[in-house]
Order: sequence, then structure tokens, then C-alpha cells
Amino acid sequence: MTDKWCKWPHIMAGIFLLVANVTRAAVPLAQDLQKDGRQAERYCAPVLLEFAAEYCDYCMLLEHEILDPTLLDRDYDRRVLMRKIMIDGNRRLLDFNGKTIDERSIATHYKVWVTPTVLFVDRNGMEIAKRLVGISSVDFYGGYLDAALDESRRRLQELGRCDP
Repeated sequence: MTDKWCKWPHIMAGIFLLVANVTRAAVPLAQDLQKDGRQAERYCAPVLLEFAAEYCDYCMLLEHEILDPTLLDRDYDRRVLMRKIMIDGNRRLLDFNGKTIDERSIATHYKVWVTPTVLFVDRNGMEIAKRLVGISSVDFYGGYLDAALDESRRRLQELGRCDP
């Protein structure tokens, strides 16, 4: 009888993890960056490109602790449009010029060699704020992210891409 009761904590933990993963927002994989750039510009927002890799534990940390919760925050709905690019992936997608390209080529284009790397770009794919490379402290990363988003918006305004 004790064997039967010993299984319940494991079953409950499994159910909890399943529910947590279902309700958790995830950074969408990039598919059409040209369309994403136009959509972000309507809100005077940058496109945030998260460069990640399957093997990258720090990428998972960044997503679970910072980016995914940010997606659930309504204040960020029109402040940023997030997309993920897997540097070790072979998926094909449309770049900011509407041309088909693979994920590794985009990483090479932006000279991304370390994961996670987060870029802030305009509708044409031009970097408009200082990129965030790696993650040293979850405690401060949210502040770095907010500062880069503010810098991105200022830069978009300077470029005449949106109203002040």
C-alpha cells in the first residue's frame, strides 16, 4: 500500500509541469520577418530577435525567467514583437527583404556566435539598440531589456518611423 501512495507526489508533479507548460507563453519562431517588421512598425516597436540553440541551457533560462513572462504582460503587447531564431536549426523563413533564407544564415548575417543573443531591429532588420549577449544575472536582465526597448523606440522616432 505504501508503494501506491509514493507514486502520487510524482504524478502530481508531472501534472503541474504539464499545466505550467501549457499556460506558459513562448517566444514564437520566426517565419516571416518582413511581415513582422511591418507589424512592429505600426506600434513604433522594435522586433526583438532571440538567437538561441537547442543545447543552450542559458537560452532556456532567459526564456523561462524573462522573455516568456514578458509575453504574458499586456504592457509589452505593443512595445515589442518577439521572434526566436535557432542558430543550430535548418528551418527556412522569409528575411526582412522577403527572401527565403535558413536560420543559420541569418545568424551569420548578424554575426551571432553566442547564445543567447538578443537583437533589437527595425522593419528592415537594422539593429537599433545595443544587443544583449549572454545572460549573467536574471536579476538585472529585465532592466537591461527595458533600457534596450526604450533605446529602440527613441531610435525609431529619430529615424522618422513613428511619432514621438
